[in-house]
Amino acid sequence: MTEGPRRVVVTGAGLISPLGNDVETAWRRLLAGESGIAAITRFDASRLPTRIAGEVKGFDPEDFIDRRAARRMDPYSQYAVAAARQAVDDAGLDVAAEAVSIGAVVASGGGGLGTFEQQSRVLFEHGPGRMSPFFATMMIPNMAAAQVSLEIGVKGPLSAVCTACAAGASAIGDAFEIIRRGAATAMLAGGAEAPINETGVAAFSVMRALSTRNEAPQEASRPFDAGRDGFVLGEGAGILVLEELEHARARGARIHAEVVGYGMSSEAFHVALPDATGEAQARAMAAALKEAGLAADEVDYVNAHGTATPAGDIAETRAMKVAFGAHAAHVPVSSTKSMTGHLLGAAGAIEALFCVRAITDGVVPPTINLTDPDPECDLDYVPNAARVVPVRTAMSNSFGFGGHDVSLVFRRFED
Repeated sequence: MTEGPRRVVVTGAGLISPLGNDVETAWRRLLAGESGIAAITRFDASRLPTRIAGEVKGFDPEDFIDRRAARRMDPYSQYAVAAARQAVDDAGLDVAAEAVSIGAVVASGGGGLGTFEQQSRVLFEHGPGRMSPFFATMMIPNMAAAQVSLEIGVKGPLSAVCTACAAGASAIGDAFEIIRRGAATAMLAGGAEAPINETGVAAFSVMRALSTRNEAPQEASRPFDAGRDGFVLGEGAGILVLEELEHARARGARIHAEVVGYGMSSEAFHVALPDATGEAQARAMAAALKEAGLAADEVDYVNAHGTATPAGDIAETRAMKVAFGAHAAHVPVSSTKSMTGHLLGAAGAIEALFCVRAITDGVVPPTINLTDPDPECDLDYVPNAARVVPVRTAMSNSFGFGGHDVSLVFRRFED
């Protein structure tokens, strides 16, 4: 008799974010409706049209990484290692005892963008001889995954995903599939990003993708609101420990939730704009539900991609109507980007983590700054206050530039 796909559960979580540098702090602030967005302090942003962002505050890499090693990492890799250490500790996973069966998939949209900016200046101002020999290994987008492997000691399947703003979700989905097919017993999965530098902010500013509400930073990220004017950049990392169910049971692990569905689709429409019909995004949601063996009306909460771009929020609203039918009007949906900003390649990872917490705690976070709903965004977006509601099944949506659409489905663990 052929063995079926293995069940995959979440046994650990770690987080570095604009709302705090551990899961409990960030979750508490999220449910309180607090914003992590403020004026940029990382560099002089005075010549940019956008001067606000969701910066990580109070982070000391040496709390997690040896000083010498930390100096050879871009911040995006430092964030990833820190979140991974938290996740492993939360899971109580003995990596050293079974390193070859534990792997990692860690995503990033931009990799070491700050290192690229800094070393480019060195090259142009002082010549190639003054560049750091660690430039390449700090910059390239696989290095968060590589550094997690090096620092944590995992020796199983190792990969990095770069699907823009869907990357963190893609990493979790890929790790889920790796365990399901029996190639690993556990995986560290998620994403990391550190785009708050002049290059990163300028790049999205010239696209006119960012909010320019510089005088009211905490009110700037306004998903589904009629007054929204673009997203706000954020930074950080989210890592989950995914584990094969029987392996988790055998060691007496605490199980937070079960991963049950992973759906992907491509829009083949535009490099930056979504397909306005929402049909491609709906296909990703439908694929995730099909793999989970669930009907649309069994979803109790959706963490939306919800970036606060004029076109994106409307397309996602339409997509949920296509995917959920009549149930779209009844399912609570929220965009936590209203508080964290948009963490690009890490966004899907931290939002998946928030879905897991919604399941374990029976409460869904709000969409803050939703004071004047766009008539074309007419679903239940949990405006401005968290809501206590039983959550058995949660979906997380992530959509990336280039038409990368990803949906993940998590469910309360039941034997």
